[in-house]
Amino acid sequence: MNTVKLTLVFLGMLLLSCGNTSKKDTSFEASKPILNLPERPNILWLVTEDMGAYISPFGDSTVVTPNLSKLANEGVIYPNLYSTSGVCAPSRAAIATGMYPSGIGANHMRVNSYTDVTGLPPYEAVPPSEVKMISEWLRMQGYYCTNNYKTDYQFKEPVTAWDESSPYAHWRNRKDNQPFFAVFNFTDTHESGLFEPYGLREIETRLYQAGDRNYNWKNKGQSHAKNRMTEAETPEHLPKDTKFDIPPYLPDNNVTRRDMWKLYNNIGEMDSQVGAVLKQLEDDGLLENTIIFFYGDHGGPLPREKRLIYDSGLNTPMIIRFPNKLKAGTKDDQLISFVDFAPTLLSLTGEAPKPYMQGQAFLGKYKAEERTYIHAAADRFDGFTDAIRAVRDGRFKYIRNYRPEQGYYLPVAYRERIPTMQELLKLKAEGELNDIQMQWFREQKPKEELFDCQTDPYELNNLAANPENQEKLKELSAEMDRWLETIDDNPDLPESELIKKLWSGKDAKPVTLQPTITAKDDLVQITCETKGASIGFKIMDQDGNTPQSWEVYQGSIQLPEGSKLMVQAHRIGYEPSEVVELH
Repeated sequence: MNTVKLTLVFLGMLLLSCGNTSKKDTSFEASKPILNLPERPNILWLVTEDMGAYISPFGDSTVVTPNLSKLANEGVIYPNLYSTSGVCAPSRAAIATGMYPSGIGANHMRVNSYTDVTGLPPYEAVPPSEVKMISEWLRMQGYYCTNNYKTDYQFKEPVTAWDESSPYAHWRNRKDNQPFFAVFNFTDTHESGLFEPYGLREIETRLYQAGDRNYNWKNKGQSHAKNRMTEAETPEHLPKDTKFDIPPYLPDNNVTRRDMWKLYNNIGEMDSQVGAVLKQLEDDGLLENTIIFFYGDHGGPLPREKRLIYDSGLNTPMIIRFPNKLKAGTKDDQLISFVDFAPTLLSLTGEAPKPYMQGQAFLGKYKAEERTYIHAAADRFDGFTDAIRAVRDGRFKYIRNYRPEQGYYLPVAYRERIPTMQELLKLKAEGELNDIQMQWFREQKPKEELFDCQTDPYELNNLAANPENQEKLKELSAEMDRWLETIDDNPDLPESELIKKLWSGKDAKPVTLQPTITAKDDLVQITCETKGASIGFKIMDQDGNTPQSWEVYQGSIQLPEGSKLMVQAHRIGYEPSEVVELH
């Protein structure tokens, strides 16, 4: 990136303040914390991918997961966590910002890909100017924030987002006694783990290296196919002749059973990796000052799970272990949405959720009343577009299809690499699928759907026309209307028009303006005329040593003699500014 050298300007300038708050889902009021937690606890997130409730703490004992079972025995299980989308990038946008993806331009998977198919320019989600990633807010509180190492937020994270985001990011790289927020992402359970040939995903070796940036991966630079021919095969965590409960929407044959074995075996491998990170935490003497979250980025990886907004695509298990095993071995049945994570992190650190956040805190000082509803959306997946919205209470799910003339099934090429998906298409062509399995392949869909998720967990029996359910249908439909208006979501808006809206009618992606540096004596101030831009800086000492992390600018900087200042400004969804240097 080009740099621009500036001379000193002896003028004082004030930081631009944020304005224009968004509507939020729930008002926040301070309340007494329900748990006796440390004032500034460490927070560890263990995030796996494409994860339904396939583990014994949630009733499925197919594969032994000793580390997750121990975590659940010492913590609290949350069976009613729901993603905002059935796919990862929109869901991660919700987690990172506390905003609904379909309201900030983050719901099309992916915003910067498949341009040759869509004819659209690459773009990013553009949330309101006051929105920052939750990790940046925590960094402003003095937390050391690391991400190891998947991002995928539907926008490029500013340099101020993390102290470190890399395969080596780890709490062990922080300053002594500095509180941390550390995220570890586990990818073995991703749907691609069902592809053939089956083997180890080499990326996972990073999880055992304890933040050692000098570690050289054994298989780095080799292809996955070559890795699978080495001794690095995925260990077997359950017998291949294990009996599986096959969901009724999938064919019960050897192809599906093979994929089910891969699914559970990947979970077993992920569990061992979770155990390695937990052992590092315990070895460091940090276990009882750390709140540990385990959860998935949405529901399961199988066909008619991922990308759909049935519970099979949205519901993912969560376990939270609190210091000193508070509330150990209990269950919390409250409804929780991914938009609740950001306000909850602030609440756990004693800070009120930001006014723009559309979620609500479910723990900590600012814990809100429990949710009545969760909401979800589905739009474009790769090269194929639909428009579906959903709202769910503790029992019923309401789905509104904005393109009823279009079938459910989208021929996403990536998904069709799964053997079970290939088998479904083969049996469909041969006329061998039963009525339940054919539902997904209907050429049209109803405008409205209503499911009793308690009696019909696979959401196969549409009750929308049932006279006995009309009051519930009206209630959930009205709630959907309220939600869509609140978050400014128009499901009928073409993606091309959405991009114009995000870019304020311009033809090109907006660019963050260059930061302005002013100095007087040995104090430096930095401003940026782009409203809401985050400002990051580094100070290179007189010997040329440059810190790895960008600091978050919050006020005047004292610049040591002989040092050099590097500054970059970046508003989420915009191109970042160039790096500005001051000698």
